[in-house]
Amino acid sequence: MTETGQCRQDPARSALGGCPDIGSFRFWFAEQRWAWSEDVAAMHGYSPGEAEPSTELVLGHQHPDDREQVAKTLADAIEAAAPFCSRHRIIDTSGATHDVIVIGDQLLDDQGAVVGTAGYYLDVTETLQDNRQEAVDDLLPDLIDARAVIEQAKGIVMFVYGVNADQAFRVLRWRSQETNIKIRMLAEQLVADIVAMGGALVQQRTRFDHLLLTLHDRAAPPDHISH
Repeated sequence: MTETGQCRQDPARSALGGCPDIGSFRFWFAEQRWAWSEDVAAMHGYSPGEAEPSTELVLGHQHPDDREQVAKTLADAIEAAAPFCSRHRIIDTSGATHDVIVIGDQLLDDQGAVVGTAGYYLDVTETLQDNRQEAVDDLLPDLIDARAVIEQAKGIVMFVYGVNADQAFRVLRWRSQETNIKIRMLAEQLVADIVAMGGALVQQRTRFDHLLLTLHDRAAPPDHISH
């Protein structure tokens, strides 16, 4: 997850053309337990350690017109154990409204099983006030597309190796960590390679193994940082 408090040139900040407030969160499904950074707490109007986050508290800060949408997004994320991206409004303790983008990825345990969601909040209120609405609208499809191509790559690995979704993601994550290249870039390369081969590649396990182990040679230079 992205560290808070600095204006780094990550894709979200660059796409928004500024330095929105950003903070991280985690949510464990079974325990219904939340954890958030001081920056996310501040977005809701709390000082560090003042409030213990919970589903009830999180939903209670949603704008009335957005509360149902956020509750459904959260319920869908729990049911499908899938990443999500949501843009909505929250109201802090002083009554001020914040426009936020919330991006959640799968939170895995040591065995690779999905146990929750982890991600970050982007407070884009000032960005919208600066008339960069178009930049925000352009950002969401990019974030969703990133998840879509990873899901496509997972599907390919699942089909070829006969594994489940969690195991397929672990294979992609392993290649990302080994090659120091972002999972999205490897996923894009894998999908592109399959398309280029007309689908015949999935029928030949040995060739697929070679393809998987050499994705990084075609995806990007070795100095890219994995996600």
